[in-house]
Amino acid sequence: MINDEIRAKEVRLVGAEGEQIGIKPIREALQMAIDLNLDLVNVAPQAKPPVCRIMDYGKFRYEQQKKEKEARKNQKIVDIKEVWFRANIEEHDYQTKFRNVVKFLSEGDKVKCSVRFRGREITHANIGQKILERVKLEVAEISVVERQPKLEGRSMIMILAPKSS
Repeated sequence: MINDEIRAKEVRLVGAEGEQIGIKPIREALQMAIDLNLDLVNVAPQAKPPVCRIMDYGKFRYEQQKKEKEARKNQKIVDIKEVWFRANIEEHDYQTKFRNVVKFLSEGDKVKCSVRFRGREITHANIGQKILERVKLEVAEISVVERQPKLEGRSMIMILAPKSS
């Protein structure tokens, strides 16, 4: 709330430079703000009495929006990329999929490594475990295991996250 929107009888007033002025009636505080050609802004309405500050509200809002925009620009959205392996995967296919895992981790994304079992392959879940353990060992220096290999239905799933520098 700013200026005439403030409904308290008296307020604790903070000056334009951040100095404490004290508890003043709302009319006097509003007049002080008008004399300085600034706004009276309620910064802590739940306090007893409410805390108001004399400031240039338009400039304050502009700087706040600028900070929010900068924060949004600097944030990184982490995606979860998924790489499927098969229980009876050949070496070259494994290397191709492994390169994708390394690429995703280096880009800062999490990787969900899955071994999909078809038909009777599910009886040899230890083969899938070995494949995921191999991936885990080979990317140990650039990633951390967020979720250990675990069998879920017909898939064994492990989640890797990039190491924070």
